[in-house]
Amino acid sequence: MEAYLERWRDAGPPLNLISITELNRNSAQVLLELAAEMKRGTKQGREFYRFDRPIAAAMIFEKPSLRTRVTFEIGLYQMGGHAVYLTQNDIQMGRREAVMDVARNLGRWAEFVVARVYLHSILEELAIHTGAPIINALSDVEHPCQALADLLTIRERKGTSALKLAWVGDGNNVCHSFALLGAMLGHEVVIATPKGFAPDAKFVGDQVALTNDPAEAARDADVVYTDVWVSMGFETEREIRMRAFKDFQVNSRLLSLAKPDAIVLHCLPAHRDEEITSEAMDGPQSAIWDQAENRLHAQKALMALIPIPPENAPPRPS
Repeated sequence: MEAYLERWRDAGPPLNLISITELNRNSAQVLLELAAEMKRGTKQGREFYRFDRPIAAAMIFEKPSLRTRVTFEIGLYQMGGHAVYLTQNDIQMGRREAVMDVARNLGRWAEFVVARVYLHSILEELAIHTGAPIINALSDVEHPCQALADLLTIRERKGTSALKLAWVGDGNNVCHSFALLGAMLGHEVVIATPKGFAPDAKFVGDQVALTNDPAEAARDADVVYTDVWVSMGFETEREIRMRAFKDFQVNSRLLSLAKPDAIVLHCLPAHRDEEITSEAMDGPQSAIWDQAENRLHAQKALMALIPIPPENAPPRPS
């Protein structure tokens, strides 16, 4: 573990993980290598790393969750830490109490904060006032923990050579983080969306190709990735989106354009036979369940590497 920590420090580690842009190619590679090592240890019935002192994470969840909550809580348990789960009803952040005041309280008690929020700006405000590391467990702009699991899955299925990664569907928060990390690690990333649903250019960079043709993205791709067409918070747009995305389904026809050994990814939850067919989800090319499992290992690696303030350090001034 010390070798990973030394390489992480040499790479210039971030104080938080609010955006994939806080990583660089070296730190991302260290994190993914450690995640793979932790996964091997778990499969062999041994734990590669445990915290050297009691660690508590405050988990703020404004949105519901299966994979994110379960993998963070189990990961903390496996490493000897403890999670405190807080819904919006518990703390009413921004209504019952100002975000900065919530942050100042949590920074006195918890070693780090995992936050799944509607607005990305909430994460930035937490980072200013908490004094403990903030991990973005989803916001309206990014989902970096998901991207780490995605690239870990690609790494274990396809190795470390440069690949063509196709995103087909909505240019959403998951798309932003996936494209940023994929390009950072040297892959060719092509994103196909309907007109009007492209990712925000400032979050994907000019290394990523954009198209409105799903066939162009999928052709000769090593990875074909999709997500729901109607994400949380966009339910009122369902009818508009269903019409706009009708030609963007990941199915056997689209997959026939990709390489024969291409893998299929989906961050879940999926709406079967909308954005992806059951045949594609459950077929031999699917790596979706490995991808879901890898949330646990990628997040454990992140929590092991993120710099936690010393036990007796005074709070950072707000």
